[in-house]
Order: sequence, then structure tokens, then C-alpha cells
Amino acid sequence: MTDALIAITVLWGFVFIYAVMATMDFGAGFWSMIYINREKTKATNIANRYLSPTWEVTNTFIVALVVAVYSLFPTAAYTLGTVLLVPGSMILLLLALRSAFLVFSNIATEYRKPLTYISGITGILIPGLLISVLPITHGEFVDYETGFAQLNLGELFTSPNVYAFIGFGISSTLFLSSVLLADYSKVSHAMDAYQVYLRDARIFGPISLAMAFLIMLTLRGEAPWLYDKMMEDLPLLLFSLVFFLIGGAGLFLPSFFEKGVRGMPRLAMIAVTIQYLVASYVYGKAHLPYIVYPGVTIESAFTDPNSFRAVFVTYIVGFAILFPGFIYFWSLFMHDKRYLRQRKPKEGTQS
Repeated sequence: MTDALIAITVLWGFVFIYAVMATMDFGAGFWSMIYINREKTKATNIANRYLSPTWEVTNTFIVALVVAVYSLFPTAAYTLGTVLLVPGSMILLLLALRSAFLVFSNIATEYRKPLTYISGITGILIPGLLISVLPITHGEFVDYETGFAQLNLGELFTSPNVYAFIGFGISSTLFLSSVLLADYSKVSHAMDAYQVYLRDARIFGPISLAMAFLIMLTLRGEAPWLYDKMMEDLPLLLFSLVFFLIGGAGLFLPSFFEKGVRGMPRLAMIAVTIQYLVASYVYGKAHLPYIVYPGVTIESAFTDPNSFRAVFVTYIVGFAILFPGFIYFWSLFMHDKRYLRQRKPKEGTQS
């Protein structure tokens, strides 16, 4: 495996981790807005309880992703920075707006309701804009007539494939977040909220699958080079579909551990994450060796090998330090009964 291939694997790993975590984060904000007036279900409380400690962890990975692009593929960073000027600026603006409200909401409780609406609106807009980066890298909307890469916005916003990606990004955000919040509601013993999110997951699961098929249909006409290479790994795509069906079954089958409760959201969450991982591997493999088709490849954009080795060692050391912390945080977050049920310790007892 060449240094450039190792580097793009690291970069794609950051993309996948951030994509999964961010969809859950953004989706939680959307569901919080949708159910803000349905206090009996406690669905908004569950979403906000998940949202509060996780958004900062999620932002860690987008910082790591941006730093990885600039340090590992500086030439690609220049091209991407040029063609993504408009969508990138919109993403940064929405992220800054959302982060500001999340920070101040912990200080001034009167901003709780504006926070809910800001999180909900951005929870739909940001994933759609983020995933639109992928069809831009396919090259059909990038012009080199002036000698510099320029994004053709007219062609971009009239492309069925772009809207298929946006639809997939939004539906996946709502699907993954509803599955996670169903699981979170279940361990919190908030069964009214659990039923609400389980129903949402059952609705948006098939929609996400339909959007995935629509991506492939439109990709065949707009980026045949990518479609043909993905079809070479058709067995892996079918393998990923099997895991999606397992995840779907987990939303309907009766629980093995609780009588009278239907649905195993933990199984669904694991199976669907594996499905997204396999499908993203097929897409990423087919995309190689191009970062932006056809002008920017991983070899042409790669940094100096000595610089890469130094950066790679830094990443290994950094994640060796941070990863156990993330695991510990997640275990506390999902297993601390007092936090899950929002109960305060009794006086005279230790927390």
C-alpha cells in the first residue's frame, strides 16, 4: 500500500466517522424541533439530552477532517477550496450559527426555544449541503476553461444526481438519528418517546433505501465512470443491503430482553452502521484514484512523503490518547442511569 493510499484511507475514515456522528447530531436537533409541543411524549427532552453533550465531540472530527485534507493533500485542498467556495461558505455559516446558539443555551435558559428551532432548521440544511460535496467531486460541474477550477452552479443545481444525494443525506440523517434516539429512549425508560422514534425510523428507513437506489440510477447517466467501477463490487453492495434489511428487521422484531416491547434499536443501529460502512467503502474505492475527477488524483495532490510520515505518526499518537476518552465518554453517556433518567441524587448520598 502506497503512502498516498494510506493517507486517503485515513481521510476517508474521518469522513465516515463524522458523517455518522453528524447525522445523528443534526437529526436530534430536527426531532427536537418537530416534537417541541408534544410534552407528554418527552421526545424533545430526549433529543436535547442527547444533543447537549455530543455536539462538541462531533465538531472534533470535522476539525480533524479539515486539518487532514490540508496536511495530507495540499493541492487538492486548493482545488476543493476554490470549487466549494459557495457551498462551503454556506456550511460554515450554518455551523457557526448553530454552535453559537448551542453555547449560549447552556448559559441563558430563555434561549432554549430559539435553540430548538435553529437546531431543527440547520439539522436539515447542513447534511444536504455537506453531501452535495460528493457529486461536485465527480467533475461534471467543474470547469477549467480559465485555467483554474470553477464550479458551474447552474449545472449543479439542475442535476438530478445532486438532488438524489441531497435527498439521501436528509433521509439518512432522519433515519439514523431516529434509530439512535429510539435506542436512547429505551435505555432511558422513556417508552412514549421510544414509540415515537421507532415509528419515525420505520418511515425513513425505506425512504433512505429508495434515495440510495435513485443515486445509482442518476449516477449511471451523469458519472458513468464511477457507476461502472461501483458495479464491479456489486457483491459488496448486495452484502451491504443484507445488513440494511437486518437493521430494518430490528425495528419490527420483538425484544429478546423485554416482554411486550417490539423493536431492537441497538441491533438496528449496529447493522445499519455496518451497511453504511460497506457501501461507503465501495463508493470510495470506485472514486480512486481521483479526489476531483479528472484533474486531481491522490498521487498528484499528495504531500511530501517525509511530511506525511510525521503527520501520520502525530495522528496515531493523538488518537491513541483521545480514543479511550471517547469510549469512556460514550459509556458514561449511555449507561449513567441518573443522567439517562434525569434524576437528581437524594440528599445525603454521593453522586
